[in-house]
Amino acid sequence: MNAKEAAELLAHCSGFDNRQPSVAAAIAWASALHDLPLDADTKAAVAAYYTTPPKDPDAKLWILPHHVRTLRSKIRSARLENFQYEPIPGETTSEYLARYRGQVQAIASGRIAPPTGRLALEGGPSKAFMQELETRGWQGNRTVDSEDEPVVVELLDTVRRSGPLGIACPACGAAIGRPCKSPGASEKQPLGKPRIKPHSARLRAANGQPNQTRDERAAAEQRIREMSARHLARQQSDDDIPDAEIITEETA
Repeated sequence: MNAKEAAELLAHCSGFDNRQPSVAAAIAWASALHDLPLDADTKAAVAAYYTTPPKDPDAKLWILPHHVRTLRSKIRSARLENFQYEPIPGETTSEYLARYRGQVQAIASGRIAPPTGRLALEGGPSKAFMQELETRGWQGNRTVDSEDEPVVVELLDTVRRSGPLGIACPACGAAIGRPCKSPGASEKQPLGKPRIKPHSARLRAANGQPNQTRDERAAAEQRIREMSARHLARQQSDDDIPDAEIITEETA
């Protein structure tokens, strides 16, 4: 773009913002847009700028050269959205580059109508994928003998997390992936908040260990009660300190 073309572009802009073009402004714009031609896309970029409302309703729109460059590039890129290069069998690298650049330039400039249809993925699912679905009970479009009640096939997700959260907790019933919860409340473990550590029953189940029987659970609870009683007894014995004997001169 030369100074004469820049002056014409500024005159086009003045129809939107009432600016007063000058020779100095035309030279400056020509310097900033020296690699862009004055074509329909350049003028369309000016129209696109003044079509979009500003973020601040009270602000005045005032287009600058970088706005023209950016919007013109977006207009041309939009025509290439569905473009797909069609190679020729046996073409060399130089032939490919020349044909590719020519197609891109022709479509981006609007000389050739841009493709309207989006490319669709072709091909069906693999055999291994179909066999996996069939092993899980999927019938697809096959004809199934109907009975009094329809057959409902449930595909269960076999992907599980590793560790204790990969199984449901047998103690509190926490679902897979959810932390355990305590039924009681304490200062360290408030009611309704998840436990820091999973229940021991969940840990045993995750490690493949058998769950405790009712008698084993009762014995474990009894041991805990006995340990608590001994701890409480020690605390009480430490609190029962005998009064110090006061020795006076008479007793001495």
